[in-house]
Amino acid sequence: MLRGITSFFDRLIQRYLPDAFLFAVILTLVVFGLGVFFTGSSPVQMVQFWGDGFWDLLAFAMQMSLIVVTGYILANTPFVKSILQKLSTLARTPGQAILLVSFVAAIACLINYGFGLVVGALLAIHVARRVPNVDYRLLMASAYSGFLLWHGGFSGSIPLTIASEDHFLSESIGSIPITDTLFSGMNLFIVLVLLLTLPLLNLWLLKSNGDLSKNNLDFIKDDSDEEQLAATTSDLTPAERLENSKIISLFIGLLGLSFIVYHFVQSGFDLNINIVNFIFLFLGIVFHKTPRNFLNSVNDAVKNAGGIIIQFPFYAGIMGMMVASGLSEQMSTWFVNVSTEFTFPLFAFISAGIVNFFVPSGGGQWAVQAPIMIPAAMDLGVSTAKTAMAVAWGDAWTNMIQPFWALPLLAIAGLKVKDIMGFCVIILIWSFIPISFALLFLN
Repeated sequence: MLRGITSFFDRLIQRYLPDAFLFAVILTLVVFGLGVFFTGSSPVQMVQFWGDGFWDLLAFAMQMSLIVVTGYILANTPFVKSILQKLSTLARTPGQAILLVSFVAAIACLINYGFGLVVGALLAIHVARRVPNVDYRLLMASAYSGFLLWHGGFSGSIPLTIASEDHFLSESIGSIPITDTLFSGMNLFIVLVLLLTLPLLNLWLLKSNGDLSKNNLDFIKDDSDEEQLAATTSDLTPAERLENSKIISLFIGLLGLSFIVYHFVQSGFDLNINIVNFIFLFLGIVFHKTPRNFLNSVNDAVKNAGGIIIQFPFYAGIMGMMVASGLSEQMSTWFVNVSTEFTFPLFAFISAGIVNFFVPSGGGQWAVQAPIMIPAAMDLGVSTAKTAMAVAWGDAWTNMIQPFWALPLLAIAGLKVKDIMGFCVIILIWSFIPISFALLFLN
């Protein structure tokens, strides 16, 4: 039965899901039409909303581009390659490969979502080199499945936002500590169940996969660890001596690492996306040993970031139309109106999952839905902490079939979104069960 379901979704996705860029374009046209027909906004207004929001994600697009670039740079240093290669030796069969990548990616995403996306993809590549008969598409889907846990972990933007003293709803709900959100029994149950079952589900998909297996041997073939070294210093110009100077790389690298130590001393375990990029960047500089080796790796890395650079503005435009037209508010309000005290957390979760298609940013989605969901929760007598986590899990849930967050991983993997989404649909269906159970029956 599972083989038939997996085969159906894989064929459906392979046949009808367009490239991730075209998906963003189609989503733009859909939101444009919905805004005109359901919000009373004129076509001219929708164009204005789209254009006004188009560049609102530039900073975030740069962060995610750097996640891909700096992650690639660090992963291609001899030191990190050796670590990933040693870790990949734990997998000797396709089944072990799936289990290893699924579990490590999930743990890494619990620590930090950007870190998890990169680590999962890079480990999957090294595992595929060691176990070449594993289904490479499913292996990358397994790496991406770990991303399902990110909003229940230490980089979850919604629980961290409401834990701060000056968030935008602080006057109505105050500051909610992470003991009531991330460390609540409900959240720990969801995290633990998904952490244990996702690797087994991916293994089950492997065993039921049969003739769906497809590898990408041309991409995952092992590359050399050769560093560019000068034959003799007498052959180098003064500029080339600087480019091949280990001292310069060591000095600037130590400067960056010093700031990283300072950051954690001053801010505690604040592993935000900027500090992750900072760590990746300066470890890459140190481990590549010379500026020339580092720059050669940069030239290779930037080729992977093109999809993010060109697609994120379109999602920013979609978000602009959703928010300014009131379409996102209408979606959220509908779910609120059909909710009871018992069902409200579940409907908040489902509504967040739907809104996430159009506003695929945890912080951005919270800004859109919180002013609707929190007052409704207070009126119904539902815990505001539970409501916040319901929205957080809804945001994480439909990421499994929303290409936005898969772009960094796919760029590193050398795959297209349709290569993994057939498997991710199954992951989406399964994960609904433990999440909805916890939201309905646990606190």
